[in-house]
Amino acid sequence: MAFEIDIGFTSLAGKKEINEDFAAAMLPEPGQEAMGAIAAIADGVSMGGMGREAAQTTVTSLVRDYFGTPETWDTTVALDRIIGAQNAWLAGLNRRRHPACGLTTLTALVLRGQSYSLAHVGDTRAYLLRGGEVTQLTHDHAVEHPDFSHKLLRAVGAEDRLVVDYHQGDLQVGDVFVLLSDGVHNVVPAKRLKALARDSAQALSEQLVATALEQGSRDNATALVVRVLGLLDGLLQDENRLAQQLPIPPRLKVGDVIDGLAVTALVVDNGINVLYQVRDPQTRKLFALKTLHPQRAHDAQERSMLAHEAWLAKRTRSGRAAENLVAVVDPLVAAPSGFYLLYEWHSGETLQQMLDRNHKFTLGQTVAAATHVAKALSRLHRQSVIHRDVKPANLHQGEDGILRLLDLGVALSGREPEAARLLHAGTPSYINPEQWGFHAQARDGPEEPPDGQSDLFALGVTLYQLLTGGKLPYGDVLPYQAGRYYRDPTAPSRHNPEVPIWLDHVALKAVARDKRQRFETAEEMLLALERGGSRPITAPSATPLIQRDPTALWKIALGVSLLFNALLVYWLLFLPK
Repeated sequence: MAFEIDIGFTSLAGKKEINEDFAAAMLPEPGQEAMGAIAAIADGVSMGGMGREAAQTTVTSLVRDYFGTPETWDTTVALDRIIGAQNAWLAGLNRRRHPACGLTTLTALVLRGQSYSLAHVGDTRAYLLRGGEVTQLTHDHAVEHPDFSHKLLRAVGAEDRLVVDYHQGDLQVGDVFVLLSDGVHNVVPAKRLKALARDSAQALSEQLVATALEQGSRDNATALVVRVLGLLDGLLQDENRLAQQLPIPPRLKVGDVIDGLAVTALVVDNGINVLYQVRDPQTRKLFALKTLHPQRAHDAQERSMLAHEAWLAKRTRSGRAAENLVAVVDPLVAAPSGFYLLYEWHSGETLQQMLDRNHKFTLGQTVAAATHVAKALSRLHRQSVIHRDVKPANLHQGEDGILRLLDLGVALSGREPEAARLLHAGTPSYINPEQWGFHAQARDGPEEPPDGQSDLFALGVTLYQLLTGGKLPYGDVLPYQAGRYYRDPTAPSRHNPEVPIWLDHVALKAVARDKRQRFETAEEMLLALERGGSRPITAPSATPLIQRDPTALWKIALGVSLLFNALLVYWLLFLPK
């Protein structure tokens, strides 16, 4: 669903000559949608003068500078940095003035992803209208005695160090946020908001200001209304918050029901994650429900990794990469009882299941499968996503004829938790030599982090398997065992004479020991597969013995030395003197 909001704004001076209130809202520029939208209201303090200027500069700098902060910052951090800088500037001016001038209140609202963040100083207010109920989100920083209620305890520019109240919460479609100056909320009771909330944002803001003036407000009257009509996919921080707050579902068995979904089968339980097949009784549609194993429920890092997978799956479902990925769907209830991922269910089987039952892949099926995976990897890599676990078990051939790449659980995006980044993820037989610290120039070297070429190497191993009926180019590597790359792989045509020379060359280039001889990008490998025999590529050259084994020269010298010494001993003992 597209992020969509309705904004209304009304501000009148009322019975005062000058309107010292100021409000503004700003939507993101194209490409900055992940930053969300920001709205703010300020009420300049009349005492000392310059209140209008303080309110205007504070709100303007906040809504403009917010979009200049890094996207990786938490929303409250971005707001705190900007408000702190504005406060320091105003406070610096006030050190040379007595009494202080240029003071203002401030209430700012940021809608980002599927959550909202609120920053507040002074006696402007923010209300949330949800489900027919009105909730005041801010607390007035003013003297509680009725005779001194206009005296502020906090204001932007009053002191060098400003304490800002922050509040965060989840967003729902239909939420209405109302930001008011004291000229409105002092005379219009909060319960009136319920009756007016059905109107558009602009109509609601106009009615609130008009009602305040009719009720005899003697102050400036300003109302800023934001109505949420649609939400963006959740941000990573949204998924992390849900992952840490919601409980992990208990161990489920066939027949159990969770959030209206009936469990029909346990698909996978690897001790970390559990995958169930579930059915919606109303539509009879099947889904795959993925969650943590109950024994991992207290592991914050595992929760963060599952949250990263949820965010990544939602991020890629709307792009071109979604064509060959299993689509993630939103929970069927507004308030899920636990933290889990819900994927579409597709009938069919994985390529590994097909290999296990000795299915013989035709050359056409093999080339088509490799082509689809190369396209999916190309799209993922363009979004800076590294899959890290390409293998036949994660390639699902659906009955609808579409080959899908499964499992983003260990994928890298640049935003993954540190535990995921440090994890030596992937299946050992499909991990490229550099990740084991094995380089073409030397056996032992520094381990390299996974990159796009890592996925292409794993795809090359998969292609080799499909061509040879399950054989691996470098042999089977058991878990907790380092890969062995001491020889060049045998050409697939040696195991399957039907493999043409051009496809031999593609497979050998994809799994070459030397990284420099492999495909650099998914597009390069895709082009080689699509051109086929019309424009075949050359096979990578055989690795010289000295590169395959840097100690080979010493071994040869040792062998020659032993042979020479053996001949010398024989001559001394047996030949006539």
